[in-house]
Amino acid sequence: MTVIGTRVDSERSDDELLTPSEVAKLFRVDPKTVTRWAKSGKLSSIRTLGGHRRYRAAEVRSLLEGQGDSATR
Repeated sequence: MTVIGTRVDSERSDDELLTPSEVAKLFRVDPKTVTRWAKSGKLSSIRTLGGHRRYRAAEVRSLLEGQGDSATR
């Protein structure tokens, strides 16, 4: 398996981590909005050793599928 930073190959996409900018592009919002979602508990995040937030791709995908829910408002 090839590991590049926080990314892994497509076989392990459930373990993939996304940056706030990547999540923001998917939802078509500002990255600060994604950070606010994490702070309010609407989206869980993982902190890197440097203190940056990362988001599980599987959780983001499930939120995208239920985009009409209040979770993204």
